[in-house]
Amino acid sequence: MKKYTFSSERIHPFLAAGLTGLFSLLLMGSGIYLYLNPQLPNVEQLREIKLETPLQIYSRDGKLISEFGEKHSRPLHYDEIPPLFVKAFLAAEDDNFFNHQGISLKGLARAFVDIAQTGSIQSGGSTITMQVAKNYFLTSQRTFSRKFTEILLARNIEQALSKKEILELYVNKIYLGQRAYGIGAAAEVYYSKNVNQLSLAEMAMIAGLPKAPSKYNPVVNAKRATERRNWILGRMLSLGYIKRADYEQAIITDTGVRFRTLVDEVNAPFLAEMVRAALTARFDEKVLGAGYRVFTTVQSGTQNAAVTAVNEGLLAYDLRHGWRGAENTKRSLTQLSVAGGLWPAQVTQVARNSIDAILRDGRKVTVNWSGLSWARPYKSVNSLGGYPSKASQIVAVGDIVRLKQVGNSWVLRQIPNVQGQLIALNPETGAIEALVGGFDFGVSQFNHSIQGWRQAGSTMKPFIYALALERGFNPYSTVNDSPLTVGNWSPSNSDGRFMGPITLRRALYLSRNLVSVRLLQAVGVERARTYLERFGFIDKELPKNLTLALGTAQVVPLQMATGYAAFANGGYRVNPYFIERIEDVSGKVLFQAKPEQVCKPCDDPAIANEMIVTTPPPTEIVGEGSQMTVIEPPQPITPVVSLPDYPIAKRIMSEKASKQMANILRDVILHGTARSALKLGRSDIAGKTGTTNEAKDAWFAGFSPKMVAVSWVGFDKPSSLGRVEYGGFAALPLWTAFMKHALAGTPDRWIDGSSGDNNAPSTPRTPSTETVPASDSPTDTTQTAEPTPQAVPEDIF
Repeated sequence: MKKYTFSSERIHPFLAAGLTGLFSLLLMGSGIYLYLNPQLPNVEQLREIKLETPLQIYSRDGKLISEFGEKHSRPLHYDEIPPLFVKAFLAAEDDNFFNHQGISLKGLARAFVDIAQTGSIQSGGSTITMQVAKNYFLTSQRTFSRKFTEILLARNIEQALSKKEILELYVNKIYLGQRAYGIGAAAEVYYSKNVNQLSLAEMAMIAGLPKAPSKYNPVVNAKRATERRNWILGRMLSLGYIKRADYEQAIITDTGVRFRTLVDEVNAPFLAEMVRAALTARFDEKVLGAGYRVFTTVQSGTQNAAVTAVNEGLLAYDLRHGWRGAENTKRSLTQLSVAGGLWPAQVTQVARNSIDAILRDGRKVTVNWSGLSWARPYKSVNSLGGYPSKASQIVAVGDIVRLKQVGNSWVLRQIPNVQGQLIALNPETGAIEALVGGFDFGVSQFNHSIQGWRQAGSTMKPFIYALALERGFNPYSTVNDSPLTVGNWSPSNSDGRFMGPITLRRALYLSRNLVSVRLLQAVGVERARTYLERFGFIDKELPKNLTLALGTAQVVPLQMATGYAAFANGGYRVNPYFIERIEDVSGKVLFQAKPEQVCKPCDDPAIANEMIVTTPPPTEIVGEGSQMTVIEPPQPITPVVSLPDYPIAKRIMSEKASKQMANILRDVILHGTARSALKLGRSDIAGKTGTTNEAKDAWFAGFSPKMVAVSWVGFDKPSSLGRVEYGGFAALPLWTAFMKHALAGTPDRWIDGSSGDNNAPSTPRTPSTETVPASDSPTDTTQTAEPTPQAVPEDIF
């Protein structure tokens, strides 16, 4: 037999080098496999993966308010993904996905060439399965060992999971820019849609993002993103995924981006922060990624109406007090945010009676003289300069200003220095129906509704009157409105006049200070302080002297709304709450609010019989066969009391006193300091204005039988709002604007369906023609220091 021998002379040098390299790679690969394989994570973990999902906060009617969490994700099942969306990703990332076993040899060859040429991996060569391995188990570091581990994991994943399961994991985890993880989140962030609403062009745009989310981001670089999208559409056409007509239509479509930087279905950022603070206090910061869905007590339309009422009211105040000049800021136009509906803009041209400006989003607009002529120079809260005659007296080219769109026109405005709030409650349950803690959450996160401790002014008087009614007075008891001196203190009325003997009813709707002081003397300061605690006011914030009658107590608007709820609901204490229920990511209810509710029949013997149901005793049968006789149960039937299936609110004042106070407060609108609320055209509203010394705080606390709302206006650092900025002028317009929406479509029906005061002689129900003091401000009280703002009350949800 002929023997074959090999010598180095017979083997080409390049072949020898190649074989040596191949054997070296095989040996190295085997060594790496033996080293890495025992260390690989168990891919079965992927079946139990729980994706981080943000805390989502909703209105009672299911509208999204806000989200909290580092990652914006919206996990989907494979069956929820449109088939065309799947094909878009296959065209972009891995068109052979459903055929290979997790590895693309062509892609790997390209990656190894990169290693040989540059020492690192540039192109990747990853299949969708390999990307799943990287996204769930590995880092993004471009090294050989990481790539080899990725390959091994991909093989294991392919053996453990189906193709549909792998693709589902991929589209839910992949980062797509703008904090969006997964296609469900990307559809919402870029297009404000769910995945089933996306067009072909929009699917292709999102499918182009995994390659380089920052480079191909349609928000950041629309041109480059469109080029990438069109390349993917071309791939889909060549692979037979779409028809040419669909392709040609898609490539001429613009980006169509409706980028959602902030949730705008419901404008309730102050409430959202209250929810976040309450949940993290109970469950720590991990709750922000657990996917909980929190449903609050606010209705979207009512909440948005409250925001509009507060913003428009504060802008109206600002217009009355003149133009303070262009914004003094070092930030560029694009760094400024829209605040309270006011767009930042830079003046580009100033004509005689108009200006041109560019908005932060690049739009160019013109402001005509009708939107500029109001801008008299601000001198002080009580003084303005003359009206301008030309635009150059107001702004200059380059100025940063604020503009507001009114219809099809733009007008000049400015972010108010003054602040305000509005809070509304359901008086039967305590559910917060609306909460606006300030002009704009981006301007100031301080929540005036729950943190703004201020003097109450005359809004506190009804509680003193209520105690007097409980102690034997009635609405027609007469008290002397005459000078009074207690020690070295001589209180007076805001108008400096005295009206002599006057009924309690008239004294309250005209807000006579001396009557309030005399009533407090009659009932006693300590008794009054104890009584006020029933309504939710805090003992340490209630003065221990007669100034309590004039509203020197420190309160927050939430407390005032809780107190006035007792006048609206017949004398019961309800506890405010703002979280209706909490669901986990699967929809399981983890918490359901069970508030104490008003149950008027529960303590009223006159109508308690309505709660009684009857259960007859069993029918008796005697005898047998033909002798059987049926004996009917005797009458009357034994009564069995049926109690409500909810916690019952506690009574804190008599029904009689509550109704009397409600009717007197209705006269505040009919005859007194709140007559401008008559423009609502309703007879079922009541309330009380309040103004503190020097008009540092303006209040209105009012209600209908089904809604209590409190508005407040003032500066964060207490100072005068101006000579005429009383509660009925500065705060009441916020309340009336809100209640116009909140009461729309509800019957005009007074408490218990009555139309008058059932506990007093009939009086005319037409607006009074007597002179009403413009102010209800106490003129001789001492302003106390502002206490430290408090956090969200622990028992509020």
